[in-house]
Formats: sequence, structure tokens, C-alpha cells
Amino acid sequence: MTELSWVPTSCTLPTEQQPLRVAEWDELFADRLITSARTDRLRLRLVLAGGAGVEETVRDLAARESGCCSFFTFIVTPANDDHVQLDVEVDPPREMVLDALQTRTAAEAGAR
Repeated sequence: MTELSWVPTSCTLPTEQQPLRVAEWDELFADRLITSARTDRLRLRLVLAGGAGVEETVRDLAARESGCCSFFTFIVTPANDDHVQLDVEVDPPREMVLDALQTRTAAEAGAR
């Protein structure tokens, strides 16, 4: 998968900033992703290793992503002291974006 292949064309983030945002997600996945599972056709659940500032980082990144890709709904839930759960939902026309995100996160989870 190429670096920007999961970024939808409807994203309003300026093109030159998109690689930086993708890198932020990739860093989060590389450092913290434990599992990635599709809980519904339009929902992806990510479980991330917790730690100091992780929940705040996830909330900040999700809020910024929602600002440029309003079709995403992010639900951040501290699962316990050791984990943060991030549910990512999309509307039906954006299911392919969620498919691509799942492929990206599944590859990262498999590398751990």
C-alpha cells in the first residue's frame, strides 16, 4: 500500500499536509497498535497500548482528522490503564476508506 493510498479524495486537508498526517497515524500504529478488528461493516476497532499522554494524543489526532474528513466518526475510550480503544466509523459511501485503513492497520498489527 502506498503512503497516501488510504487518504480519500474528499479530504480537505491541504495536499502538502497529507503526508504529515499519514505519518502521524503511522507512528501511532507502529508505536501503540495492539489489535485491529472490524466490528461492523462500517466500524473498525483499534486497541492501542496506553501510557502517559496516549489517550490525549489519540483524541487530538482524531479531532484533527475529523476536521478535514468529516465522514469519520472517532470514539476514544480508555479500556483500562494499559489500553485505549479507538473506534473508527464511516458512512456507507466511505466504506472503501475504512477497508483501506483496516488493511493498513492489520499489516502493522501483524508486524508486532
